[in-house]
Amino acid sequence: MILIADSGSSKTDWRIIDENGTVEQARTSGLNPFYMDREAIKLEIEASLQPMISNKIDHIYFYGAGCSTEHNCKIITDTLSPLFPGASISVDHDLLGAARALCNREAGIACILGTGSNSCLYDGNDITDNIPSLGYILGDEGSGSHMGKTLLADFVRDEIPTYLKDAIINQFNISREKILEKVYQNPNPIQFLAQFAEFIFSNLKEPYVYNLVNNSFEMFFEKNIFKYQDYKAHKVHFCGAVAFYFNSLLRKIATDKDITVGNIIESPIAGLTVYHNKRLDN
Repeated sequence: MILIADSGSSKTDWRIIDENGTVEQARTSGLNPFYMDREAIKLEIEASLQPMISNKIDHIYFYGAGCSTEHNCKIITDTLSPLFPGASISVDHDLLGAARALCNREAGIACILGTGSNSCLYDGNDITDNIPSLGYILGDEGSGSHMGKTLLADFVRDEIPTYLKDAIINQFNISREKILEKVYQNPNPIQFLAQFAEFIFSNLKEPYVYNLVNNSFEMFFEKNIFKYQDYKAHKVHFCGAVAFYFNSLLRKIATDKDITVGNIIESPIAGLTVYHNKRLDN
């Protein structure tokens, strides 16, 4: 049996594939080793995943946010090993998972636009170049957290229309003090910032909001895609909730910049299931 995971900071999508090719799915909370220790990861898997697995797991392919260093990959490997004895375990960054899901075995540029953002140049098997995303403080352009950060900064400075400010207060019950507390004292502020992406999407027709999203995407292309050599020679693919729900504006901006857009998907897990099934069949 094969176990595949696509893990972000907020949720982890799992696929369980048996020897007959039957696929079952599960979801747990995000298992990001930047924010969770081994014990917390172990308890979540034991409670939410293991009850769904009745047979021995032979292979595990785990793609996770936070798995960009050898140390963090080892945290995941060391946690999974005793839970699934005898299984071969491969742990990689969620960016590689996105690239394999989006491009399969073809070369291209793969991007994540979700809570955070990232991108890479992919050769059909591995990442060959990556412009650092720098996280929500220094980067993450085009992401939900970047849009949320911009919205809240303008909110605090009274740089948004009054009717939008009133709508934000009514929906989220926030103030300047609460925003600063959530951003600077909350252990996971990126989730707080990214939650405003849904509000932004529902108000996209408002000129202020449209310009905010447009500018965020423009910055993503300028700070990331334009830096890849011969970027116009590749299809640019996207995954993540922000890319999926804002796809019309995203495609428009890309077209205006002579960029060819390929796939836009909400989650990589379906593509990863196909990728690993094909690989094992071969």
